[in-house]
Amino acid sequence: MKPFPSRYLLLAAFSIVLTACQSKPVEPPAAVAAPDAYQQLEQNIASSELATAEDQLAALQAKDADDPRLEQLQRELAEAYLSRSQIVLQKGDVNAAATALSRARALMPKAPALTSGVNGAIAHARKAELDKAEAELRAAEAKRTAKIIDPTVESTTIKLKIDDSKQMRRQLNDIAADITAFNCEVTVQVPRTDDYPWLATLLIKRVSKINPDFELQIQREIEKTEPAQIILKPAKL
Repeated sequence: MKPFPSRYLLLAAFSIVLTACQSKPVEPPAAVAAPDAYQQLEQNIASSELATAEDQLAALQAKDADDPRLEQLQRELAEAYLSRSQIVLQKGDVNAAATALSRARALMPKAPALTSGVNGAIAHARKAELDKAEAELRAAEAKRTAKIIDPTVESTTIKLKIDDSKQMRRQLNDIAADITAFNCEVTVQVPRTDDYPWLATLLIKRVSKINPDFELQIQREIEKTEPAQIILKPAKL
């Protein structure tokens, strides 16, 4: 019967150890320190959040303009903008490249040589865009066929067949087509003031049907000794 006391002693010791473990406070894990403002600025530059980084830089400069870290961070941000300008320019987005370059220049005004290369590339790209647009416009011009005007002269005068409504409708259809195709200036010349509104309305409706976005501007002239006619002056390239 001797084993019983030993068993009780073991149980008592186990209870004491268990109680001690339960009463010992559990320490929470150490909190990770949040990055300070300078670290956040560096992270945003590295992750190309450049607009946010620029706002953060301005706030830090307003708070402590003499901090020696600010000059280096400003340069890093400018170089990030310069890099973005080069990247988007290679993708063909000239406007975005120019915007990024302007931010780089603003951040390092004392180092214009750093932006000169990209500036020249943007200027070259803009010229290439303009040359391409002009070539496309001339190609489109060559393909256009005038219905009623002579595009090689300064203006064409079309006498309206007021007495034949069917022929006049055809005339107005052709006039509207040439107006939109050659971006013509329009003058409606009528012998009586009352003749202008309905002729102008008929022409406006036809132009709007061909191109709803076309901004038609009509000048009115009253010539009592002349029949109703429309003068078209094509735009010059």
